[in-house]
Amino acid sequence: GRALEKAVKGMLPKGPLGYAMVKKLKVYAGPTHPHTAQQPKALEI
Repeated sequence: GRALEKAVKGMLPKGPLGYAMVKKLKVYAGPTHPHTAQQPKALEI
């Protein structure tokens, strides 16, 4: 959860646009999520 968020945050640009991207980032611990219509891709970690 937090480790993945921190890793992604480090890859994003620093500044107002990067901070906006971090706010929109959603990380879920399991396979269930409320975004089924958007067809997100699962990452194996």
